[in-house]
Amino acid sequence: MSTRISVNQNVKFMIVLLLSCSLLTGCWDRMEIEERAVVLGISIDTADKDAEAREDEISHLRGKYPAPKQELIQLSVQIALPGRIPLGPGEGGGSGEGEQETVWVLDVVGHTVDDAMMNLQQQISGKLFFGHLRVIVVSEEFARKGIENLNDYLHRNAEVRRMAWLMISKGKAKNHMQAAPKLERVPALYLASTLDDAVKHGKFPSNYIGTFWSNSSKKGQEGFLPYIKIMKGDNVEISGMAFFKGAKMVGVTKPIEIAGYLVIKGISPAGYRGIIHIGDDSQVVTIHATNRESEIKVDIKNGMPHFTITATTEINIEEKNSDTIPVDNSKILEEIARENERSITELLIGLIQKTQKKESDIFGFGELVRAKEPSYWKSHVKSAEQWGEIYKNVTFDYRVTSKVRRIGMKAE
Repeated sequence: MSTRISVNQNVKFMIVLLLSCSLLTGCWDRMEIEERAVVLGISIDTADKDAEAREDEISHLRGKYPAPKQELIQLSVQIALPGRIPLGPGEGGGSGEGEQETVWVLDVVGHTVDDAMMNLQQQISGKLFFGHLRVIVVSEEFARKGIENLNDYLHRNAEVRRMAWLMISKGKAKNHMQAAPKLERVPALYLASTLDDAVKHGKFPSNYIGTFWSNSSKKGQEGFLPYIKIMKGDNVEISGMAFFKGAKMVGVTKPIEIAGYLVIKGISPAGYRGIIHIGDDSQVVTIHATNRESEIKVDIKNGMPHFTITATTEINIEEKNSDTIPVDNSKILEEIARENERSITELLIGLIQKTQKKESDIFGFGELVRAKEPSYWKSHVKSAEQWGEIYKNVTFDYRVTSKVRRIGMKAE
C-alpha cells in the first residue's frame, strides 16, 4: 500500500516539474527590434526585359542549377526606419519640407516572391519582419497572369496578418511604394487608412486579404480586390473593384459600380452620392445614400437558378441646381425616389452582366444555391468551374425601392 502511494507521489511530482519547466522557457523566438527590418508595404510588378542581367546568383548559379521557369518579377518593399515612425496622434502629421524620411524603399528581382525575398535579405542586415505589413500592391499586368504564387507565399508566412490590404494598381505597383502623400508621413499607412476610411464611410466593402482568400476558396464565389491608381500630388483614388476568376484578375468595375455591389449585399452605412434628373432633364438634384438593406432569394426555374434581389435605399437631398425645384413638394420627392430606383436598377443590371461575362460571381450567388438548393447543386453544379459556366446564364429579378428621408433646411 505504502509503495503505491509513493509511486503516485512521484508521478505527481514529475507532472508538476514538467509543467513548471514549460513556464520557464520564456519567449523562445524572441528577437530584439533592432535586429529586425520591419516591412510595412510590398509591391509586385512584372520585371522589365533587362531584369535577368540584374539578378545576382543568390538562390541558384547560372547554368549550374535550373532556375524556376516563371517570368521574373520585381518586388519592392517599404521598410520602417528606426526612430522615424510617428508613435502617437500628435506626431502623425503630413510630410512637409524638412521632415525626415520615415521609410526606406528597396527593390529586387526574382523568379518567385520567395526568391525575390531571398535576394532582398541578402542586402539587409536585419531579418525581414512582416508582423506590421499593412499593404500589398500588385500591378494589374501581374494580377491578370495570376497571383497563385503570391497567395501561396503569404499563406505560408505566419507573420502576415489576415487584416492587411491586398490591392491591384493601375500601372506600376512600385510607384505606390515611392509615393509621398501630404497627409501622412508613412506611405503604406496612408494607403491602408485610405481603404479603412472608405469602409467606414460606406464607399468600399470590408475586404481584407483574409476575406479575399476565404471568398476565393469557395465553390460558389470569386474574390475581388480594391483597384487603385495614383492621382495628382501622389494621392490615391479607389477606382473600382478588380474581380477574379480563380487566381487571375479578369475585369475591373467603374468606381460608381462599387455602390452597386454594396446595394446588392445590403451593406451600410451608405456613402455614395448621385445625380438625379427630374422634369425635362434640365433640372437636377444631388442625393446622398445613407442606408441600404437587401434580401436575395433563389428559385430553380426551367432547370436554372433564378435570383430575386430586393433592395431598399434611403437617401437625403443635398443640392439642387435651380431654385425653381420645389423639393418640399411630395410629388417631386416621389419623382426623385422613382428616378433613383431606375438608376440603381440599371447600375445593378450592368454590374452583374459585367461579372457574368467573365464567369466571376463576386456576390456569392453560388453559395446561396449551395445553401438553399443543395440537391440542385449536387446534381447539376458540384464544382467552382461548373458554377462559373452556369453563372453566365442565370437570370435575375430586381425589386428596388428608394425613400427620401431628408431634404435639408434653408434659412430665410
